[in-house]
Amino acid sequence: MNKTIKKLLLSSIMSLFLTGFVCSQNKVALIEISIKHNEDRNELLTKNQLQRLIKLYDVSKWIFTKKVMIDREAIPHSHPILTLHTRHLKDDELLLSTFVHEQMHWFFVQKNKETFEAVKDLKELFPKVPIGFPGGGDEESTYTHLLVCYSEYQADKELFGELKARQIMEFWSTDHYTWIYQQVLGKEREIGSVIRKYNLKN
Repeated sequence: MNKTIKKLLLSSIMSLFLTGFVCSQNKVALIEISIKHNEDRNELLTKNQLQRLIKLYDVSKWIFTKKVMIDREAIPHSHPILTLHTRHLKDDELLLSTFVHEQMHWFFVQKNKETFEAVKDLKELFPKVPIGFPGGGDEESTYTHLLVCYSEYQADKELFGELKARQIMEFWSTDHYTWIYQQVLGKEREIGSVIRKYNLKN
């Protein structure tokens, strides 16, 4: 291969890389973070914390809604506006993991047909699920959360590495959705197979 061809190849590769990088940065830059209670110190600190984290970590592949609300009184939820609380001011990884978790709900809503079919498979895999806190939610929510929490785990592996991701899942498994996170850790391969079957891998 002569030098001219090498230069052209390198130039093309660099151009593709920079295009992807700029697109990722633009996607993240468009995230609009607001606070529920004006001048609330912890909400403002959490907003700044999240802004710092989404610049530090490339979360572009997990962005499905651009509006985020910080509300000290709310339980984190995805709809109608992705809402986070101020609980994780001292733990960057837990805050970012929660952010990704709520973003994944938007992903599965967009993939409604495939998600519906995947849940049917999960009902065969897990014929009985816990209802209510702390093990799960209502029945449909519990099955959907098996997909969401599995996807959160895979994202955390990419963002933080295997060890930290597992530590986060182990913490959640004693905190909330306890049964769901236990299954994500103990039945990862089985849930992953359902995800792949219906092309729900993000």
